Amino acid sequence: MDLDQLIAQITREMLPVLSAEQKPFAGAHPVGAGAGPAASGSACQGVTGDCTGCGMCAGLNVNAVSQVVDAGASRVSAHPGTPPIDRKLAGMIDHTLLKADATEAQVRKLCEEALKYGFASVCINPANVALAASMLRGSAVRVCTVIGFPLGATTPTAKAVETRDALANGAQEVDMVINVGALKSGNYDMVRRDVQGVVDAAAGAATVKVILETALLSDEEKIKASLIAKYAGADFVKTSTGFGPGGATAEDVALMRRTVGNSMGVKASGGIRNFETAQKMVTAGATRIGASASVAIVKGDSSVGTGY
Repeated sequence: MDLDQLIAQITREMLPVLSAEQKPFAGAHPVGAGAGPAASGSACQGVTGDCTGCGMCAGLNVNAVSQVVDAGASRVSAHPGTPPIDRKLAGMIDHTLLKADATEAQVRKLCEEALKYGFASVCINPANVALAASMLRGSAVRVCTVIGFPLGATTPTAKAVETRDALANGAQEVDMVINVGALKSGNYDMVRRDVQGVVDAAAGAATVKVILETALLSDEEKIKASLIAKYAGADFVKTSTGFGPGGATAEDVALMRRTVGNSMGVKASGGIRNFETAQKMVTAGATRIGASASVAIVKGDSSVGTGY
């Protein structure tokens, strides 16, 4: 059985779950989220040697990132401290700070950098949404936050409440983590209700991205999770949180893209630390790319190539 036949078979098997309380697709919106470890140098070491995963490709290796954009990426990500960059790239970057010990001063700096360089959004933890929203009000920079992060093991009600709270505080984009345990247990109705609850809570006022944590899933489970996210009306499927055992692979991106078709976005996140890898992801079907060690959701306290 080839891949397309497998997707078709799984779709038929899951139709009773996928069709329950089906909502219109929300459609893909230009979003993304990413993060990465801080860089200490002022030159890109990846140009002449091994990439250190500093997360600053957009400022230090503009030619490589430009090639990624020309190849089809509509969003890349960067880390706080990224130097001045080409405005063509700036509007595709999500400026991210998700570490547990992020201070108010660091969040303020993140927002100031986003305004200065014209980044697409800042992605922060829910506790920092109100602060970011107050600093970015009236600007073109969007506020993104995470839901059920990073494990996804909260209830559908909790995620829906968390989403409404985030929107009330000013969030415009939400990255939710799927209930991996429910998926692996075959409780697809719970997974659907989990995603649907966030989509309904967002009510069209925020872009919804569904993180699958692909490193924990079999190919069949990746197909099922992608179909559930699609039929629940999410805008994107996304590979990883950055807290799991692995990141994006071109094979996973291709599988997710073939599953959801062109009706929604696919975000490759985790382990993309050089141009060659990013190009493979775009070729495989990704419409959002985290360059170098930068992606939608990361543990930002590392300066080496781990996590995102």
